[in-house]
Amino acid sequence: MPTLDPDLPRKRATFRQLHAQGCFVLPNPWDVGSARYLERQGFQALASTSAGCAWSEGRPDGAVSLEATLEHLRLMAGATALPLNADFGDGFGATSLEVADAVLAAIDTGIAALSIEDASGVAAQPVRPLEQALARLRAAREAIDRSGEEVLLVARAENFFVGVPDLEDTLERLRAFAAAGADVLYAPGISTVEQISAVVAAVAPKPVNLLVGGPVPFSLQQIAELGVRRVSLGGALARAAWGGLMRAAEPVLREGRFDGLQDAASGAALNALFR
Repeated sequence: MPTLDPDLPRKRATFRQLHAQGCFVLPNPWDVGSARYLERQGFQALASTSAGCAWSEGRPDGAVSLEATLEHLRLMAGATALPLNADFGDGFGATSLEVADAVLAAIDTGIAALSIEDASGVAAQPVRPLEQALARLRAAREAIDRSGEEVLLVARAENFFVGVPDLEDTLERLRAFAAAGADVLYAPGISTVEQISAVVAAVAPKPVNLLVGGPVPFSLQQIAELGVRRVSLGGALARAAWGGLMRAAEPVLREGRFDGLQDAASGAALNALFR
């Protein structure tokens, strides 16, 4: 597979090294502007957000096609000098073979990592059976290996995120995902010291990603002390931006008041940022 730019091997090697020790924050921009802003603030790497991408297109999370997702990843990966971790949903395939093909296409966009989740999208059974989830993850692993590119594979156990807060099942899934070749393990929705510690211990020494989607009672240092290697923000920054838009627009429409605009960023500052 051809390398897209001469700096891509460095991005990918840098991203892998970030997981070797310590704990870093992986913020989730939703467009090129937010990506460039976060780069200039000093973050070391970025991750896409499927939700933020979908909302920017006026769609619900999960409703963006593979083709549109690949184009979004291509834009985001090329927007900054930072490595990009792709939020790649369930792998965009009805079969393991289709997942492998989609993963190969994603690698070609210039990403440094991608995540595969085990959510089914079916209300009656929101998490896929473990063997089915493993087959899809193995297909992603084989596709990455076949590509010859240094791309990390992140495996997500979605229990807590989709309303099935079963810690033992989550741990079983994460152990199985680690054994199947996942480089990073992720259980979005876990929130207590006990849950986080159990996940870290279950897959050690492989790195664990913790989702922080809102205010939490832990500092980054405390999260690091629990053994977490990286903290992602998911759709939180996109939701914060949407919250600002809603707070500014609604008083104008409902009450004819404009005071909601007082917290707007300076146009001059934004122009200077992107100039």
